[in-house]
Amino acid sequence: MKYCVLNRGDQLSRELTETFNTLAKQRGMEWDEESPDIVVTIGGDGTMLHAFHTFVNQLDRIAFVGIHTGHLGFYADWKAGEIHQLVKLMTDPETDLESCIVKYPIAEIRINRVEETAVYYALNELTLRGLQATLVAQLHINDTMLEMFRGDGICISTPSGSTAYNKSVGGAIIHPSLEAIQIAEIASINNRVYRTLGSSMVLPKHHYCDLYPKMNQKLLLSIDHIQFEYDDLISIRVMVSDQKVRFARIRPFPFWRRVKDAFIGDRLE
Repeated sequence: MKYCVLNRGDQLSRELTETFNTLAKQRGMEWDEESPDIVVTIGGDGTMLHAFHTFVNQLDRIAFVGIHTGHLGFYADWKAGEIHQLVKLMTDPETDLESCIVKYPIAEIRINRVEETAVYYALNELTLRGLQATLVAQLHINDTMLEMFRGDGICISTPSGSTAYNKSVGGAIIHPSLEAIQIAEIASINNRVYRTLGSSMVLPKHHYCDLYPKMNQKLLLSIDHIQFEYDDLISIRVMVSDQKVRFARIRPFPFWRRVKDAFIGDRLE
């Protein structure tokens, strides 16, 4: 089995990487940072986002596994003290890794600028904001104009990203097995002149949305942890991608248990 490790870069994560590499070598695993079968991240959800974009061109064959060094993340299944158990299970002949793979939908983003077009993918979300003023943009769904948005910005998330920024702006939590994207407004302006829907919207896989910003705006576009500044943006189209991200769930860790652990805990009234 070929693998590589991406870590957060802090001392603990570097030490855990050395431990993982030592154990993996003892169990016959082969280091390969060009075309690994499994990518192990050590850090947090941000480290997983970095790994996703590093290997975004190999999503059809790579599986990801996360080890968290802080609070429990939505992408990291394993704690720092469980590395021995993880390596043992990954290399156990009785472990059928392919049967442990779960596939989650991601967002495809098509950016149309004055002189170029580009395609990106998001594991969590994209956000569009105005840099020097409020964002003004038309929102179309399936080529039909829905609203003229004016406000701080718009967040469009994947189901697995619905627990991140989307949740903080009032969006719903969506189980990551559902093939959908969610559009959530960020501090929209609603008065007699400007009117928006005022609630998040969930689009199924065969739907898409387009954002047409007012021309000559200075805009900040964030795709997961990557940021771009534009002043020549014509449109952005977002849809559920035909590709999916693959995670190796070597042991069960139900999504709703993650939600409870992250946001509620075991406190009793």
